[in-house]
Amino acid sequence: MARGTWGAPVQADRSVPGLVVKLGDYPLHHGGVGAIRSLGRLGVPMYAITEDRYTPAAVSRYLRRAFVWPTTGTEEPEWLVEGLLRIGRRIGRPAVLIPTDEEAAVLIAEHQEELATRFLFPRVDGKLPRRLASKQGLHELCVEHGIASPTSSFPQSYDEVERFAERARFPVVAKNREAFERRRQPAVNGTTRIADREGLLRLARGWGDRPGVILQEYLPREDAEDWIVHAYFDADSAPRAMFTGVKVRSWPPHAGMTANAYVVDNPELADIAARFIKQIGFAGVIDLDLRFDRRDGRYKLLDFNPRMGAQFRLFENEAGIDVVRAMHLDLTGRPVPEGEQLAGRRYIVENIDLPALLAYRRSGYTTPHAPARASGTELAWLAGDDPLPFLTMLARFVRPGAKHLYHLWRTNRLGNGRVRP
Repeated sequence: MARGTWGAPVQADRSVPGLVVKLGDYPLHHGGVGAIRSLGRLGVPMYAITEDRYTPAAVSRYLRRAFVWPTTGTEEPEWLVEGLLRIGRRIGRPAVLIPTDEEAAVLIAEHQEELATRFLFPRVDGKLPRRLASKQGLHELCVEHGIASPTSSFPQSYDEVERFAERARFPVVAKNREAFERRRQPAVNGTTRIADREGLLRLARGWGDRPGVILQEYLPREDAEDWIVHAYFDADSAPRAMFTGVKVRSWPPHAGMTANAYVVDNPELADIAARFIKQIGFAGVIDLDLRFDRRDGRYKLLDFNPRMGAQFRLFENEAGIDVVRAMHLDLTGRPVPEGEQLAGRRYIVENIDLPALLAYRRSGYTTPHAPARASGTELAWLAGDDPLPFLTMLARFVRPGAKHLYHLWRTNRLGNGRVRP
């Protein structure tokens, strides 16, 4: 049984399983492996939806069963709900749902009544997760509740892009307006930095009659710091576990998934997040990306993921609680032990941190709040008590992964001051 820093065991309800829900084809997902290990180490029976039987998650020693169910995330919701219910019947008892992507989080929220017959999950306004996952929806909520966010525009036509280009201060950032577009026909590949008016108009010609993009002000790296907040909020939107940290490196550089991060205490940021969650009435696990703009001294909310973040295992408190454990304990009626976060703890994603390190050295970017020495390190893949996910990741990553890393780097490089002709 897992224990916190002070030796008290975490008392989870072992009669209630957990089910990791993934919609889409991304087998090398360390967040799902982290959730399986986190609850599995407490003796909670763990199940997961996987692309095949040989993903890292599928071979974890803490996984009782993998349900092989390849999806794209673009299927009809009714079909996906029926598939989840079918898996629930096979598990045979109520299970806590742990979504790892926006598609899964939105599906659960919008079909709560059907899924509640088989599963446990935080109950929310059914429309809220979709709105939070949308760049436009999130920006509107930030404006409504006084939360700082980058200045943004949502052009509805090419003519509006032209008018924006006339008054914009370059560089600007382009992102897909809706999170789900990345799996359909995305207008841009992730976060794209555009250097000038000509580059924007050239790119916009391929966006069609109704551009599905958000155009945002660019926050200069030399004047900004990347912060993250992970937390779990109960049915009253009260924080039961709250954590803050700094992102040291990401892949693709400065715009992608966390590759290296540290736990850093930031009471001001925790208060901003808690007040916003209370105002919008959200319940469940959150993963927030914010950028501190040193030019005006404000934390600007960039992304709101209404689900577990891939790097959630960075954060744990003195009682041994992370956000996934907090959710399972709360939904099963158990107390959630309180404790200070383990400041100085470091998280490394082995397969993407090395290329990220090389890229960041060339850029000269540093994170002022990263401690000189870590108080402890959590690796995303390698674990002495569960080695097979790491070995499986290596086997699947080495050849196709190298090609994929090059593609991500190339895309990011083209987006930073260059646009495809």
